[in-house]
Amino acid sequence: MSTTTDHSPQPARGVVLDIEGMTCASCVARVEKRLQKVPGVEAAVNLATESAKVSAPADVDGAALVDAVRSAGYDASVRSDDASRHDEHEAHDAGGHDHDVEDRPGTTTLLTRLVISAILSAPVLVVSMIPAIHFPGWEWMALVLTLPVVLWGGWPFHRATFQNARHGAMTMDTLITLGTVAALAWSIWATPIGAHVYYEVAAIVTVFLLAGRFIEQRSRRRAGAALRALMELGADEVMRARPDGADDEVIPTSRLRLDDLFVARPGERIAADGVVVSGGAAVDASAMTGESVPVTAAEGDAVTGGTIAVDGRLVIRATAVGADTRLAHMARLVEDAQAVKGRVQRLADRISSVFVPVVIALSIITLVAWLAFGGSIDQALAAAIAVLIIACPCALGLATPVAILVGTGRGAQLGVLVTGPEAIETAGRIDTVVLDKTGTVTSGRMSVSAVAVADGADREEVLRMAGALETGSQHPLAAAVVAEAGGGLPAVDGFRSHSGRGVSGTVSGVDAFAGSLALARELGADVPDAVADAVANAAGTVVVVGWAEQGAGSVARGVIEVADTVRDDSAAAVAELHDLGLDVVLLTGDAERVARRVADEVGIDRVSAGATPEVKIAEVRRLREAGHRVAMVGDGINDSAALAAADLGIAMGGGTDAARHASDVTLVRESLAAVADAVRLSRRMMSIIRGNLFWAFGYNVAAIPLAALGLLNPMIAGAAMAFSSVFVVLNSLRLRRFQR
Repeated sequence: MSTTTDHSPQPARGVVLDIEGMTCASCVARVEKRLQKVPGVEAAVNLATESAKVSAPADVDGAALVDAVRSAGYDASVRSDDASRHDEHEAHDAGGHDHDVEDRPGTTTLLTRLVISAILSAPVLVVSMIPAIHFPGWEWMALVLTLPVVLWGGWPFHRATFQNARHGAMTMDTLITLGTVAALAWSIWATPIGAHVYYEVAAIVTVFLLAGRFIEQRSRRRAGAALRALMELGADEVMRARPDGADDEVIPTSRLRLDDLFVARPGERIAADGVVVSGGAAVDASAMTGESVPVTAAEGDAVTGGTIAVDGRLVIRATAVGADTRLAHMARLVEDAQAVKGRVQRLADRISSVFVPVVIALSIITLVAWLAFGGSIDQALAAAIAVLIIACPCALGLATPVAILVGTGRGAQLGVLVTGPEAIETAGRIDTVVLDKTGTVTSGRMSVSAVAVADGADREEVLRMAGALETGSQHPLAAAVVAEAGGGLPAVDGFRSHSGRGVSGTVSGVDAFAGSLALARELGADVPDAVADAVANAAGTVVVVGWAEQGAGSVARGVIEVADTVRDDSAAAVAELHDLGLDVVLLTGDAERVARRVADEVGIDRVSAGATPEVKIAEVRRLREAGHRVAMVGDGINDSAALAAADLGIAMGGGTDAARHASDVTLVRESLAAVADAVRLSRRMMSIIRGNLFWAFGYNVAAIPLAALGLLNPMIAGAAMAFSSVFVVLNSLRLRRFQR
């Protein structure tokens, strides 16, 4: 009997881990390395969100991943599938209370450590820095006050150092511990013999670092506020309509099921995606799409969960609930974007992973060099400590992820969902935007654009006859004609549909038709020159309308032109794209005449008409081969291949699932103006990231030599190091002010 082992690859699944205890990019690199030692696992760890996005084989459970993180010296937990959960360790901070920033749940807060340490350090600093007030035994007083500051106040740093040391790792906390403890240990040794002491250095550096860590954590919570606000749009409870006619019942939203009927009253949030069954209301979607003007929803209209019924009562049939709603999908997109690393962040992580050992080596070299070249032990120690403290790479670890956290959150508020940093980097570099026409530049909804009548015919009568006939038609053009004709249309007898050509019947006792020119001639109608010319010159689809007057044959009386309506803001959006220095191309499957009319209306010069899906792909590839960085914007199944072929695919929110899945950016707002918003936001984010990285790299490159040469006091070094982290976080928070 033999045993066969199945070595076929296991399907991958996505897991999100919440991680506690990370403080810098070195921690990130260490956690990633340990996770990726688990067979088949790929992981991206994010310092700003204190989480890891993991792709793991189906046979690797969450416990194995948590164990891998713990083996690196950090704690972890598997995030639940509940889409409303986000950063639970930060959720209690939403109220803005300072005391909520904690080292660990149930332990002393950072703010408490900061305040008490500052109070104890103040007299140490004053006495140490003013020789005139030195009194006998002041060093012993300084020792008594400094000990609790360094050992208790700085415990969050020391605890992380010891935890990492047990696993053979060094992080920025290692540098802090070595620097402050070295200053304290030297001072304790020097106090009995009367040598120079550094109590003020050990105490004040600890205070500066606590202040920097506190401000950094508070700012990181502010950075995630946009995503938390998005997730909080969901309703907790919903009034479900009882199918048996009994009174409506209030239930938790989690109990709502597909096809259930539920009620949204004035001022209430709509609990799930659905279709209005009865009622009407103005729906405010500003929190999801950035659109300030409410949209009217009536029977048959689709509505989105998380929006608000402003002034009416709606009865809605649920079409998507829980994790399948549009709101949950948006939240997942934003979270995924924040969890994935871009090229610049991966570079920063690689540098940080080797930075700490190099800094420790430089500190030792500094100490030895000062002593070798005749410097005093005081000078050598001060320079070595300054090198340790000022070189902490925490700013480097925060430079990219905090900017992405803030930027993607702000984008979600404005209706721009980005898949990740790679898309942000690409969007910031594009120079050509290729636009599909239908559903992108135009609304995708047909309407009457012109009515031409023959001599002696009446426009309103032409519309009345056509509207009456088209009432019985299922053709997409029919609804546009009926809407233009208005109400009070007469009944039709003997209605007949002529496949692909039009309809005919008897209206008010008169034989009439509405359809193509070919149908008019087939029915033997006389076609005046004015009608034939109107058909020949039309830019849209035409409906020829005619009828037989009493005692005479059938005559074509007029031509109704039906066209896809251009979105109200498309011309302004194209102008903004041009202002951004982008070339704009209209790429459509429609006829040249139709495409040119739309292009002229919105201000596009370059048009490629009659394009099949294969031609669209070829055109995108041709532009890329010519050296252009191309963004493709579309909404249909026929656009999905071109979206995938472009450098950057942008899907309109009202489009097909195929288009959204093939894209890098999804626009929640059905507005071309959102394309310009996406480009501007991406450029702003990349500018902020480059500024952050320049500061983080430049700071370390410039500061370490100054510290090694003894030109930076360790206290100044500690303040500068703390400020560098705060600077990159505050710089990233500028993205919260980005406007459409």
